[in-house]
Amino acid sequence: MTMLNRSAPDAPPTLALTATEIGVLDRLVNDKPKPRPKTLSHYLIKIARLGGYLARATDPPPGKTVMWRELSRLTDIALGAMVGEEFVGN
Repeated sequence: MTMLNRSAPDAPPTLALTATEIGVLDRLVNDKPKPRPKTLSHYLIKIARLGGYLARATDPPPGKTVMWRELSRLTDIALGAMVGEEFVGN
């Protein structure tokens, strides 16, 4: 996913994320005050922010360990959302 972001940062997020994952990120991670286009790069920052990445102007991009850990977390949350939707039906 990060390699895809390097070659096409303005790509749509649906190239690497499912609709459920995008929905979960939109609900869990608030956007920064300055609105950004909803690109793959935007959602990668949201994934990193799940684990505490602050995304300040002077911060380096998140590393592969942070991204791996938070992608695993996002997968667990998305799976829980899908299972909960089946049982609750909302």
